[in-house]
Amino acid sequence: MEVGKIPVEVLKEIIFSNIKHRRPEVLVRPNIGEDCAVIDFDEYVCVMSTDPITAAIKDIGSLAVHISCNDIASSGAEPLGIMLTALAPPGTTKEDLDYVMAEANKAAASINVEIIGGHTEITNSVNRMIISATAMGKLPKDKLILTKGAKVGDAVFMTKHAGLEGVSIIAGDLEEQLRDKVDYDVIKTAQGFAKDISVVKEGVLAGNIGVNSMHDVTEGGVLGALWELAEASEVGMEVYGDNINIRQETVEICRVFSINPMKLISSGVMIMTISENKKDLLVKAFKKENIELTEIGRVTDKERIIIKGEERQQLLPPDVDELYKVAP
Repeated sequence: MEVGKIPVEVLKEIIFSNIKHRRPEVLVRPNIGEDCAVIDFDEYVCVMSTDPITAAIKDIGSLAVHISCNDIASSGAEPLGIMLTALAPPGTTKEDLDYVMAEANKAAASINVEIIGGHTEITNSVNRMIISATAMGKLPKDKLILTKGAKVGDAVFMTKHAGLEGVSIIAGDLEEQLRDKVDYDVIKTAQGFAKDISVVKEGVLAGNIGVNSMHDVTEGGVLGALWELAEASEVGMEVYGDNINIRQETVEICRVFSINPMKLISSGVMIMTISENKKDLLVKAFKKENIELTEIGRVTDKERIIIKGEERQQLLPPDVDELYKVAP
């Protein structure tokens, strides 16, 4: 198989089919598009998610914290704790570990999350440091938001801009390759996108307003996340391709490597759906908090399509993320 996420059909055939034992306390189990597991604790639920950082070199401590906590936020919950496992190759120095952990601590503090445990190991099973994070939060049971909650007629919104995480990684890890191909200001601006990689604020805000579904955008990019949300909710979707927000810096850097920014890993971007009678509340609340929010489609009971001008294309399951075409 190719590098990247396991294909959807393999997940269903091999991974999900082998998870057979059930506990009654588990409310949300592994499924396409669902970001979190949810465990019943009477009036509250415990929301959990886990993710590794494998396609980046710089900023992995910060990325590990934000990526997993973003999943928690997609349920409407505020993350409160995170556990980190660091697997480092022989030759890793104390200074290397100190840098990664200081970075992780800074990221955790920025979103009021405590690093509550984990594991650190030097192993020749890896050739560069890998960080895996498990985040958790709690939420009143009646406030839980799921990816599968989208309803026919909902408006579809995205926050920020497509390719946010991926282009910041490329600009950081491949700066030398970019220097003679794009303006240096473009590189530095794209590197700065990493500061916007958390969606905790918007996830909690949208949950309080009452969106019907949320899904943070990771591997597969904006288009992959839209398909996953539709698949989880068993609905159709019309996506207005011209409305998807893409920064010029992203366009220029993606052009250098011939990659599609709409299929590029985009942590920092949240997809959400909300009923028409609530969408003005959502727009006003996000404007007040100075968070970019763009309406990019609607939920239907028919096919899943992308509309760009006169063109209509099928919205397809996510393929290998574009980042792996250039990841060192």
